[in-house]
Amino acid sequence: MHFRLYVVPLVNIAALLLVPASPAQQPSQGHSSSSKTSSSSAQHVRKPASGADSPLDAGSVSDGVYRNQGFGFTCKIPAAWVLRTEEMNAQEEEDAKPDGSTPAADAGKAGRVLLAAFSRPPEARAEDVNSSILIAAESAAAYPGLKDAAQYFGPVTEVAKAQGFVVEEEPYELAIGARTLVRGDFQKNVGTRVMRQSTLAVLARGYVVSFTFIGGTEDEVEELIEGLSFGARVKPHSATNIK
Repeated sequence: MHFRLYVVPLVNIAALLLVPASPAQQPSQGHSSSSKTSSSSAQHVRKPASGADSPLDAGSVSDGVYRNQGFGFTCKIPAAWVLRTEEMNAQEEEDAKPDGSTPAADAGKAGRVLLAAFSRPPEARAEDVNSSILIAAESAAAYPGLKDAAQYFGPVTEVAKAQGFVVEEEPYELAIGARTLVRGDFQKNVGTRVMRQSTLAVLARGYVVSFTFIGGTEDEVEELIEGLSFGARVKPHSATNIK
C-alpha cells in the first residue's frame, strides 16, 4: 500500500514549522501584508478537474469556517490565520510533473488538499510551533484492500516515525457528530519544544478524508479539533463556491 500525496508533505511541513528564522529570513512588512489572508473573508480556490458532480467537493471558506457540503462537515479556522490551500495543491501538481505520470486532470480526481490553514505564513518562521490545520482527500482506490480508516494509519504512522515523531496514542475511534472517525496522536520533541500532531481519518464517498491538527500543546490541538463538526449534509452557504 503506497502513500503518495498528503502525509509526506504534511509531516515535512510540520518539521519545518519549528525551525527559527534569522532576521534575514523574516519576510518584509510588505510581503507579510500581501501574503496574510484573514479566515473571516470568503476564499476561493480552483475546482477539481473531475467536475461539479464529483464527491470531491473543494468546499468554501466564509466567516472563519470551512464548509464542505460534499463530505458533510465544517471546520472552524481561528481568527487571523492564513490560508495556503491553493499553493499546496499547486506544489503537489508541480511535484508530479517530472515523471509525467500524473496529468493535472487525473491528479484532481485522485485527491487534493481541501484546506491548509496556518497561524502564521509558513515562510515566516519563528521559535514557537506554527499551529496548523490540513484537510485532504485521496481516492480510496489508491489503497488496494483498504476497508476501513484504521488501515490508513499504517502508512501514516510509518511516515511520521521516519520524520522523528513518536506515537503518543494508538489509533482509536472518535465520534464527531454523525460520524465515527479514527484518530492517531503523535509528538516530536525539538529541544525544549514539543510539536503535537493529531490526525483523524474517515472513508467517505470513495475517498479517504484526513484531518491533521498541529499545535504546541495538547490543549491547543484539542481546541482545533473541537472546531470540526459533522452532519448528515452541510447546508449550502451564501459564499461563492471555491473555484
